[in-house]
Amino acid sequence: MKRFQIILLSIILAGIAAPVFAGEKAVNLSLFTPVSIAKETDSVSAFRFNLIYGKNTSVRVVDLGLVNHTTEGLSKGLEWGFVNYGEASFTGIQLGAVNIAQENFEGFEWGFVNSAGSARGLQLGFINIAQKMHGIQIGLINMIKQDGFMPIFPFVNWSF
Repeated sequence: MKRFQIILLSIILAGIAAPVFAGEKAVNLSLFTPVSIAKETDSVSAFRFNLIYGKNTSVRVVDLGLVNHTTEGLSKGLEWGFVNYGEASFTGIQLGAVNIAQENFEGFEWGFVNSAGSARGLQLGFINIAQKMHGIQIGLINMIKQDGFMPIFPFVNWSF
């Protein structure tokens, strides 16, 4: 019986330690990068709060702060900040004055300026920009550079 308990404890500890070795943290609190719990080379798997500026490889579930910056991989969930800047892909909801997903975006962007490489979903803002889009843009200026209803169109633009 004692041997079984040791094996079970080893399996549990390995499961807990695996994200640490993979460079993943469950939570990150950041005044500004690098003054934060997690390093900028870590991904965050559950919650990140950036008082001023936070930079990590990716964030899943909830990302809150003044300036939220991700650098690689897929980030997903809710991203809510003044500026949400992703150098890679994002799936979910972005709420902010400026929302940028340089690669693929899937979901809902709501802000003053929304920009995505390839977008799938809804962009709602004053200025909406997408290289390619499968969805709808609603705003004052709407740009879909490839295959949109029009390259630039006021109030509403779409591509399906």
